[in-house]
Amino acid sequence: MTNSERASYIRGLMDGLELDPNAKETKVLNAIVELLDDLCLSVEELEDGFAELSEQVDEIDEDLGNVEEDFYELEGGCSCHHHGDIDDFDGAEFEVTCPSCGDTIELTDDLLEEGSIVCPGCGETLEFDFDEDEGEDGCGCGCHHDRDGE
Repeated sequence: MTNSERASYIRGLMDGLELDPNAKETKVLNAIVELLDDLCLSVEELEDGFAELSEQVDEIDEDLGNVEEDFYELEGGCSCHHHGDIDDFDGAEFEVTCPSCGDTIELTDDLLEEGSIVCPGCGETLEFDFDEDEGEDGCGCGCHHDRDGE
């Protein structure tokens, strides 16, 4: 039995009591039953909205799962997530925070490869060290394969 059905049952019980419609107690009971009816309708609307949102979240979750599968799909069966072409970051922009003045500086990979820049905010020279700790597999992931063969 739903809440609305239960509220209707209570209204029927009250009507069966044949209370004096002009009595103060009857007016209070009628107001309580009307409030109960309104609350039941509000709860039903909330339940319907929740069910709709729940379906939408499930659809979004499924779509996200598909995107993740497509995005993280790996070749060669290795699951280390460190693979990709060397050119993946060509033209990429990076942000560096100057340790002296705290300014955020946007850099391209070409500027980073130069090894150092001068902070435009304070004139401090920032140096970048790119000693790659590649393992014997050539990509640094530790899964023991060569980068070309993946």
